[in-house]
Amino acid sequence: MSPATTRAPKTRTTGLAKGALVPREHPWRVFLRGWIKHCGVCGSGHLFKNWFQMKERCPRCNLKFNRMEGQWSGDIGTNTVVSFGVLLVVLLGGVLITWPEPPMVAIGIAAVAVALIMPIFFLPYSKTLWLAVDLLMRPLEPGEVAEGYGPQRRDPASPPAP
Repeated sequence: MSPATTRAPKTRTTGLAKGALVPREHPWRVFLRGWIKHCGVCGSGHLFKNWFQMKERCPRCNLKFNRMEGQWSGDIGTNTVVSFGVLLVVLLGGVLITWPEPPMVAIGIAAVAVALIMPIFFLPYSKTLWLAVDLLMRPLEPGEVAEGYGPQRRDPASPPAP
């Protein structure tokens, strides 16, 4: 293959890397990784010690999950919105499906069950989903992940990128 026909990998320049070419994932890919409890940077799973506790760093790309103070207030909000959304669907769906004589006791029991179970079930998903949203809002900074997964700090002795 001649040099004229070879293609460079798809990369975009970002201001964070001072003009260096940094591979960027498509935003939907990062978001979907969060939905399936995977790292938004590298796609690795196994991010949790148990259902309620996330590891400090990604086992593959070494991303620190708590990127800044207050990081996890967003996952609480995400969990609340999704849980209330599911509760609303159960309440409205139960009433509309059984109209004109909705069984209010059965709908109430279903609503209480959803209100108790959904926040616990969705907790790990809300954490990785919020991490993905955070990565989309605040892209990686140089040195935040292992080499090969994002922008890296330049060695002061190395020549500047062209």
